[in-house]
Amino acid sequence: MNAIAIVVLLALLLEFALGLAADLLNLRSLRPELPEELRADWDAAEYRRSQEYTRARTCVGLVRASLDLGLLLAFWGLGGFDLLDQTLRKLGLGPIPTGLLYFGALGLATTLVGLPLQLHSTFVIEERFGFNRTDARTFWSDLLKRLSLAVVLGGPLAAAVLYFLEATGAQAWLWCWGATTAFGLLALVVGPAWIMPLFNEFRPLGDGELRSAVLDYARSTAFPLEDVFVMDGSKRSTKANAFFTGLGRHKRVALFDTLIEQQSTQELVAVVAHEVGHFKRRHLLKHAAISIAHFGILFWLLSVFLARPELFEAFAMQEPSAYAGLVLFGLLCTPIETGISLLLNALSRRNELEADAFAARTTGRAEALVSALKKLSAENLSNLTPHPLHVLLYHSHPPLLRRIAALRNGGRP
Repeated sequence: MNAIAIVVLLALLLEFALGLAADLLNLRSLRPELPEELRADWDAAEYRRSQEYTRARTCVGLVRASLDLGLLLAFWGLGGFDLLDQTLRKLGLGPIPTGLLYFGALGLATTLVGLPLQLHSTFVIEERFGFNRTDARTFWSDLLKRLSLAVVLGGPLAAAVLYFLEATGAQAWLWCWGATTAFGLLALVVGPAWIMPLFNEFRPLGDGELRSAVLDYARSTAFPLEDVFVMDGSKRSTKANAFFTGLGRHKRVALFDTLIEQQSTQELVAVVAHEVGHFKRRHLLKHAAISIAHFGILFWLLSVFLARPELFEAFAMQEPSAYAGLVLFGLLCTPIETGISLLLNALSRRNELEADAFAARTTGRAEALVSALKKLSAENLSNLTPHPLHVLLYHSHPPLLRRIAALRNGGRP
């Protein structure tokens, strides 16, 4: 076992141990008493259900993490990366088609391994807590669509990356970086209009008090909004949400139909104002810029390690290749990706607080957003007392009580 293999093994074990510690601490942080701030909005039975839901989701997560790590180490230890490579090479298809099959086989295996737990999560846990509205036809249709998109969209991008790695020499990382950047920006532009409607129906918000209030608010903040879209979130779950996505004329504010059922007009305007805040504060563009820089660094590092035989020796590969190098480098980057995810989650939590503050300032109704957030947390059975380590590792949004405190403090955390 060479130095690279030791680094990868230690990184995988450390990541698992850190996740395990965070989950166990998160379970220990569950408190029997309902936080005073929420006693008028939650009842005791609802609070107990939220804790039971947290425990159930945590158990599934721990099983999935253990299964993933165990199978990965077994596959590695039994020489699976090389065995798959040698099997595909016998087809004589050339490096790019062989690489695409290599990616596809590993991706499909990962999907199949996670499928039983995904089925359990959807049709047992979500059903048990009253969230699930996904029927079997929708579940399998969604899975087929995701796999098809991976082939139709991911396949050409992967082929381009492999071509550049094979054909452009020392400048390959720049070509790969350019290709992934162009693909990512294109996805931001066309995703809301072409890809998201493959999974959900988006219809303009109908005429009435809510539409008038939302459009009046958009005009008051000079936000170029022609309409708000209603997404049929109830097709899969009773959980409610809202989001902003897209660039240019394809940007979209969408409200789940379940959210509209649960909230008053003032609360919904506050939620829309929060999403507008993401646009006004350029959060999506900042995230895109960080992602572009992230990929640039990764491709440069990849170009360094692809030239090192130790990377392939660490996984008992008989022959080096760009496609196997991409997969193995992904494992080597576990510590880097963990660190990046911590930074991105921290940035996301800060962005959420900024969007909250924007909504409170521009609507003049901080309490409307507070009320909306309380209802969302109750309807979604959110964990009200997450452990700080769990928040640090996994949460893209601040805990509810922190958001309320910030709103009550003029938008300051």
